[in-house]
Amino acid sequence: MADRGTEDDPPARSGLFEAPSAMAPLHMGHRDRLRQRFRRGGADAIPDYELLELILFRAIPRRDTKDLAKRLIARFGSFAEVVNAPEGRLKEVAGVGEAIVTELKLVHAAATRLARTGLVQRPLLSSGPEVISYLTMAQAYEHREQFRILFLDKKNRLIADEVQGEGTVDHTPVYVREVVKRALELSATAIILVHNHPSGDPTPSRADIDMTKLVIEAGRPLGVVVHDHIIVGRSGHISMRSLRLI
Repeated sequence: MADRGTEDDPPARSGLFEAPSAMAPLHMGHRDRLRQRFRRGGADAIPDYELLELILFRAIPRRDTKDLAKRLIARFGSFAEVVNAPEGRLKEVAGVGEAIVTELKLVHAAATRLARTGLVQRPLLSSGPEVISYLTMAQAYEHREQFRILFLDKKNRLIADEVQGEGTVDHTPVYVREVVKRALELSATAIILVHNHPSGDPTPSRADIDMTKLVIEAGRPLGVVVHDHIIVGRSGHISMRSLRLI
């Protein structure tokens, strides 16, 4: 029975009676050249669509990936947007199936875990570059608001990193009592509040500021300090502490 292939990889044609040159698709030479260019110069030596091509190689072993990589970049706008796109929207692009979605989500998970590992067992400054890099990768591109808390010990080292709730495109319910209760359960003496704005603009709303002040007031008599409230979005981030909003 002939090999029917998969959604990501069309059936391969029989090469039994083909000339040797026909059995070595042109895209294989392109793949070798692209890999060599990446190894020599790193990610800075290639544009976004070629970096995406390298990722697609594993999911699509037997056909050219350049066109699909360019279409994904055109559809979502950037390499970061492609990697962070929801599965449903990725599958709207012709040629994208389970194997490609898995590869893209693997890249995102690996990058996020590497960034988070850099935070463990070191004192955290709320708006330090390592913290912002991790939070941006973890949730800046989410399409719904998420409320996250970084729990710290008395030396400002990370005890736990938890998403406390997920809401809509412009609102996440936050229960002040539950925030403080969880900090006490973990023996945390300080916390950093975090949430994202799916609109991309990290400017805090009046409700964001008021909620943060309520958490500060609830935690103070119990020895739980709110170091900061960071808002991340596609266009950047803000620190309420840096802006002197709290």
